[in-house]
Amino acid sequence: MAEEITTAEYQALAELRYRLRKFVGEGDAVARAAGVEPQQYLLLLALRGLPEGMEATIRTLAERLALKHHSAVELIDRLELHSYVRRSRSRDDRRSVLVSLLPRGEKLLEQVARDRIGELRASGSALVNALGALLENGGPRGRGKRQLNSSKKGSGK
Repeated sequence: MAEEITTAEYQALAELRYRLRKFVGEGDAVARAAGVEPQQYLLLLALRGLPEGMEATIRTLAERLALKHHSAVELIDRLELHSYVRRSRSRDDRRSVLVSLLPRGEKLLEQVARDRIGELRASGSALVNALGALLENGGPRGRGKRQLNSSKKGSGK
């Protein structure tokens, strides 16, 4: 039988969602103020933040942003138009298109990312606390404690 979701879990989930939405919304505003759309900033961030050894193909970037291939292509088109990124063919596989960050894109990305990192350092504890509150009662140990407490109540002890 599935365990009931507690009021504290609903509250923690709502708080986490609020904190995430607030962070994302503020980031969108910072990106727009810097002169790019939020999705364009996210593509620049995904490009610069790729794990080591991962090639910056359009397919990879689309996957990292949870976008369809053609949507990633449109974003790259707009970023390339403003000289933020450049496309080139892979030397290993000419069918594969690689995307690279240009100095202008690097500068813009750093401007927005610096703000976002500063915001996380200033108020990230509220986000961490919201996540912590949700995870506190999760997992095998937390669920076991709650079940034990519930069975104590029912046994009259």
